[in-house]
Amino acid sequence: MTVICWFRRVLRLDDHQALVAAARAGAVIPLVILDPAEARDHPASAQRQAMALPALEAALRRHRSRLIVRRGDPAAVLEALARETGATEIHATEGFPFASDHGLKAAAERRGAALHLHPTADLVPRGSVRTGSGGVYKVFTPFWKALRQTAIADPLPVPSLRLPEAWPDSDGTDWPEARAAMDRGWDVMAGHVDAGEDAAHDRLEAFLSGDIAGYKPDRDLPWKPRATSGLSDALAVGEISARRIWARCRGDFEQGIPGIEPFLSELCWREFARELMAEAPDLGRSPWRKEWSDFPWRRDNDDAEAWRRGRTGVPIVDAGMRELYATGRMHNRVRMIAGSYLTKHLLTDWRVGLDWFARCLTDWDAASNAMNWQWVAGCGPDASPFFRIFNPETQAEKFDAKSRYRDHWMRPDATGAREFGAAIPRSWDIDLTKRALPRISLPEGRARALSAYEEMK
Repeated sequence: MTVICWFRRVLRLDDHQALVAAARAGAVIPLVILDPAEARDHPASAQRQAMALPALEAALRRHRSRLIVRRGDPAAVLEALARETGATEIHATEGFPFASDHGLKAAAERRGAALHLHPTADLVPRGSVRTGSGGVYKVFTPFWKALRQTAIADPLPVPSLRLPEAWPDSDGTDWPEARAAMDRGWDVMAGHVDAGEDAAHDRLEAFLSGDIAGYKPDRDLPWKPRATSGLSDALAVGEISARRIWARCRGDFEQGIPGIEPFLSELCWREFARELMAEAPDLGRSPWRKEWSDFPWRRDNDDAEAWRRGRTGVPIVDAGMRELYATGRMHNRVRMIAGSYLTKHLLTDWRVGLDWFARCLTDWDAASNAMNWQWVAGCGPDASPFFRIFNPETQAEKFDAKSRYRDHWMRPDATGAREFGAAIPRSWDIDLTKRALPRISLPEGRARALSAYEEMK
């Protein structure tokens, strides 16, 4: 029996539940679908996935298998491939957030194939960490304490793969729609990506053997990138699973090795976000706290466009926005500063920021992106109160005292600034030698935000 395993944002062989199930069922055709709609909506994430495919292809070859890549609408691709191969089953990871299957089941059944959707290899199945009353945790700390007491399954090993009698054609690993959407940014961002399942495991080992002890005090320093694991994009595209990271760290956690607990708690923040999005699938569009629905945030505006282009006149904010556009990443502390500045000083709707991050992040994750934006805007569960407004200048003095991070991205002759200039669309027409003027003074922006907050109350 021939079965299809759709590698749906799970670009690895290790701890792959759909692959294990497919291998038990019959001869496996590994499939990746490059959806033009995904390239349009999440181009940086699409590029990151595309860059992972050669490594996935090589890993499958080591198991005498192949990777079949098709471009197009997923439902149409699955129907066509089931027809070509006579596959009787299709195994895939369930979509996230937990939306409908977008016609996938019907498309498979039209060709006599049964579609089996398997859970993601998160730390725990959704809904298994609940309060005493059976509800979802709305505050992270008790969720983290409860999860620590929950049994976490061991990662699944790579299965033996039986081969089909014949292989269908493949479109190849290039993703032209993503390349077109990224435009000049493709080559710049490619220099900041270390793709592949093996590379993700190597990064984890290097982090745990070298910099983990300094994780808690150093993780807020944007000029010190090795203070963090650098695994967020690998997690987002499924080159490594959360369960594999937990299993690797479990022994060190039980021994109390410095840095392990705060590192794992950050891994569980991702879990917390997914739990909340399972409870509220519209987390990315509607405020968790409904009383915030009428807050007078401005929709998209000229200030927001200046923010997107790194032209706010606030160096730490502009440096972060330049890092985002050139690399597909932004340091977590700077994300908080940039998000606070947009939603509070510029009084702009958090969804404007969420949409831009969804386009630009290589580590884009629907739940984490929504949770983090609602957190910084003050309208989400366990959110930072709106009246706690980050002062970008004092934040920069505290976490970038010698201006190493800001200089890297803002000084015209610095590597980061040149990379940003090479990545941006020519239509932006930015003169990197000229600093932007502030859109609003920090005291005025703070006062305006607090006034709006008082009026809402």
